[in-house]
Amino acid sequence: MKTPYDPHALETKWQSRWDDARLFEAPDSDPRPKFYMLEMFPYPSGRLHMGHVRNYSIGDVVARIKKKQGYNVMHPFGWDAFGLPAENAAIERGVHPAEWTYQNIREMRGQLKRLGLGYDWTREIATCHPEYYRWEQLIFIRALEKGLVYRRKALVNWSEKMQTVLANEQVIDGLDYRYGLPVVQKELTQWFFKTTDYAEELLSAIDDLEGHWPERVLLEQRARIGKSHGTLVNFQLTPPVDGQSVLPVFTTRPDTLYGVTFMSLAPEHPMALKLAQGTPHEAAVNAFVQKALQEDKHKRGTDAGSQGDIFTGRTCINPINGAEVPIYIASYVLMDYGTGAVMAVPAHDQRDFDFARRFDLPVQVVINPPNGTALAPATMTEAYADDGVLVNSGPFTGLPNREAMTRITEHLAQNNHGAQTIHYRLRDWCVSRQRYWGAPIPVVYCDRCDVVPVPESQLPVTLPEDVDFRSEGGSPLARCASFVTTTCPQCGGPARRETDTFDTFVESSWYQLRYASPRCDTGPVDPAQVQQWLPVDQYIGGIEHAVGHLMYSRFYHRLMQDLGFFGPEVPREPFQRLLTQGMVCKETLFTRDANGHIQWHTPEQVDEDGNSRQNGQPVETGRAEKMSKSKHNGVDPEEIINRYGVDSARLFVLFASPPENDLLWKDEGVEGVHRFLGRVWHFVTQQRDAIAGAPHTVDAAAPLDDAQKEMRRAIHRTIEQVSTDVDGRFHFNTAIARCMELTNALTRFRPDQSDALGLAIQREGAIALLQLLSPFAPHICEELWEHLGQPGFIAEAPWPSFDPALAKADTLTIAVQVMGKMRGTVEAPADCDTEAMKDLALAHPNVQKHIAGKSIQRVIAVPGKLVNIIAR
Repeated sequence: MKTPYDPHALETKWQSRWDDARLFEAPDSDPRPKFYMLEMFPYPSGRLHMGHVRNYSIGDVVARIKKKQGYNVMHPFGWDAFGLPAENAAIERGVHPAEWTYQNIREMRGQLKRLGLGYDWTREIATCHPEYYRWEQLIFIRALEKGLVYRRKALVNWSEKMQTVLANEQVIDGLDYRYGLPVVQKELTQWFFKTTDYAEELLSAIDDLEGHWPERVLLEQRARIGKSHGTLVNFQLTPPVDGQSVLPVFTTRPDTLYGVTFMSLAPEHPMALKLAQGTPHEAAVNAFVQKALQEDKHKRGTDAGSQGDIFTGRTCINPINGAEVPIYIASYVLMDYGTGAVMAVPAHDQRDFDFARRFDLPVQVVINPPNGTALAPATMTEAYADDGVLVNSGPFTGLPNREAMTRITEHLAQNNHGAQTIHYRLRDWCVSRQRYWGAPIPVVYCDRCDVVPVPESQLPVTLPEDVDFRSEGGSPLARCASFVTTTCPQCGGPARRETDTFDTFVESSWYQLRYASPRCDTGPVDPAQVQQWLPVDQYIGGIEHAVGHLMYSRFYHRLMQDLGFFGPEVPREPFQRLLTQGMVCKETLFTRDANGHIQWHTPEQVDEDGNSRQNGQPVETGRAEKMSKSKHNGVDPEEIINRYGVDSARLFVLFASPPENDLLWKDEGVEGVHRFLGRVWHFVTQQRDAIAGAPHTVDAAAPLDDAQKEMRRAIHRTIEQVSTDVDGRFHFNTAIARCMELTNALTRFRPDQSDALGLAIQREGAIALLQLLSPFAPHICEELWEHLGQPGFIAEAPWPSFDPALAKADTLTIAVQVMGKMRGTVEAPADCDTEAMKDLALAHPNVQKHIAGKSIQRVIAVPGKLVNIIAR
């Protein structure tokens, strides 16, 4: 009688047993080598989606494999729990952010546990808990004392809808990440971490991550830091403007300095409005700047010929030749690079060329091509940006432009008009946010003492409960008198608390350190435990964090180390290896109205004739896109688990695509892996008695028949291949496919009940199959492990080993081509040399047919793979 496969009963049983045995708790003191596995922690939105399932299943497989390989694995979990959604819930639903957040955490924790993920829940953290952010406040104060934190006015990304500052990573094409509404530039007094102090180290250390992090991430990190060697040139302002007599410009092309015909400033430049004051252009400049600050600055920076620009009414003096240079404000110039001021050389920069032609500004050629061609501004149709020889450049005329770069820079330095310098695109990190649900910034403002940090003995500065969450925006803390009103720690006089809270990227920048000692009450971390566990050996998360979170974490790790929170023996990089998993995608369904507007549909909203149940129109199938609520193409993990079980859900997201690629969701794909697990179940349960009673080892001296020999080869070859697939390469899809092939081979291999040798081989194969499959589908494998009478948990059983001699095939299949076209295959001994391969190929009947009457010119043999015959 067949034993039915009931995945839900197995899940409940084994998850309970794992919990009772505290199977996945990581002891701090353990002789085994450590392995720190970490996935980027989620925001507790309340529901898991399939992207979560994929991300956490990948990490769980790695952790389980490492555990089986003999490592002391730490695999913690926590919650990135501060953020705007909780505050918006308070406004929309009348629920306090803390209540909403902790309820979501409870729901999501239950969902995660149902997935059978092997987390050490004793290390769980939530960043909204005062016992977490109190240490964040301490780190801030220590950094402030060391001059690594400061406060200044700055233009920031401002969301009118949310009434708060947004990080660059939260602005997408000029719109906020949540509502898709415009983001403007606004000047506010903000707190900053001095990330620029670490720019060079952050950049140079990227070289050490080569081969361990995805190349795309490394490229984006390098671009974000943006190191440039160049020259700082001081153009004179005559007369001075607002007490400033020079306008500094950073350029990588000092060789073109004689060709400057105008200056362009970014609308954000601090001098932009001041230059126009008192001129007839003042009103127009003010209006232009205000409009430009409301535009997407990234789009602004793409096209000089079509974007806005305006003359300030002022000029400056070129220090190299005394020429008067008009100053414009151009929307294509950004403050993110250099000084926000660009010396424009139309003859040798295409954007400047387009600008000059539009405004009918002069074009001055100062570099001719090395072939002696003389460029004429009147006939130029595009800028000349290549190397050449200087012309019209005073004493530097005739020099190769590369040599002139050095000579002109030296001349500027000698005359106090400039100097050689290095510039970085990276800017200091603005961490002020005008919201309630975040960690309070621990400073007070006193009319007598100015800015005063809260004493460490008074930390944490906690969030008040009596807060008004009215929807008109702004920080609710600023409206909470009981929070704002305080006394100065220095003089005891009246003072005001800072009402901004930290950017939530601050919390996620050091959580990987807190996991090492999550209950430490003497500091942010226990230095000994940081030394024990850091760095993270394998980190997994989305490519969208390539710049923001990962850059901030790399900085913050170094900051904490330099502040003395842990010792110099800990590596400077927090994450040794990084995997960025792809998105989970699904086909979209939609209809179009008469105006072409799209209405998205779920499969349930489509009738049997392919028409919309809502509007009766024919439903079109669109391209596969990332699962989202807005496009109604999401799949609820709960529904999949209820229908097929956890192991099937896990197995599909691991099998359908390599981890780094996007995964195309197919319902029939889940059904397919569910059927596969059913085959594994029925094979083991039907052969259980025979396998359990078989000899535990295969007699190495016993002669094997062909079927037995092939079965052992399949077993050991599969162990070898799966071990290669999973160890660092994460080719989980091919590893699972090999388990499927081994299952098919074992199902076909049916030894007689009296065949002790055959039964021993069958047992060897069944044990190996369960061992290899268990990280991917742990519940069914634990149950079948027990069915076979194996001791303990399969999760703790050592990873299987293979015999290379047994894994090696006796024969190889050689492809045979004639003139590059496939004409057949031949079986050759595994140790066959190339001459024997050629002989076998030439003897193939189909080859004989295709070379008949032709002269063999050449026979090419690739050892162990193919033979190509050239015959004419």
